[in-house]
Amino acid sequence: MPSTSNTLDEARGLVERRLAELEEEKKRLERALADLSGGKGGRRRAGRPRGSGKAAAPRKRRRRRGGTRADQAVTLVEQSPGISAAEIAKQMKIKPNYLYRVLGDLEKEKRVKKKGREYHPVG
Repeated sequence: MPSTSNTLDEARGLVERRLAELEEEKKRLERALADLSGGKGGRRRAGRPRGSGKAAAPRKRRRRRGGTRADQAVTLVEQSPGISAAEIAKQMKIKPNYLYRVLGDLEKEKRVKKKGREYHPVG
């Protein structure tokens, strides 16, 4: 019957050889992956396909006009009582379907009131 230390040494040797084999396989697979992806290694992340945009030119950020959309809408309603949502949206240079959500919240907050298609200031 083999001794315990001899069995442990054999097991350790088997594990070390297997680890060496796996490290070699890992290196081969990494080289293959680099070849497949043009030397960039790894998968591309989700998003636009290569070459679909102008990567070199940074995007210009729009400057805020001051205040929130809700505050801007309330100001326009105060300046022109009876103004419609379409007119407010045109002056704010936004789409009316977004503005309807803002105006609905303003009605709930009792900052404006709606009569038909017209919006009036509260107070």
